[in-house]
Amino acid sequence: MLFPFDPEVFWQRVRLIIREEVSRVEKAAPVTSLYETPGLEYKPLYKIEEVCQLFQISKPTIYSWVECGKLKPVKIRSRVFFLWQDIQSLLKEGRKDTAA
Repeated sequence: MLFPFDPEVFWQRVRLIIREEVSRVEKAAPVTSLYETPGLEYKPLYKIEEVCQLFQISKPTIYSWVECGKLKPVKIRSRVFFLWQDIQSLLKEGRKDTAA
């Protein structure tokens, strides 16, 4: 045997070291949210109806936002979606307008 320990003692120490490292990493990792807006659940893509409900606006308003470049549609086959990042930036833009 190459180890100066009894195999059972060696494995107990290895398990102890692993537990200590895992608990140290769990304590050190700050809990951060994947999304920035409270109450907005993270989804990579939103349907037009969900965006309408989120902003409490109608579909024609969404279409006008697309035309003027506020929102960029993502077309997948015959369906239209909007990216989460674009919605976040639009929300931030709205907050800046109300703060000024």
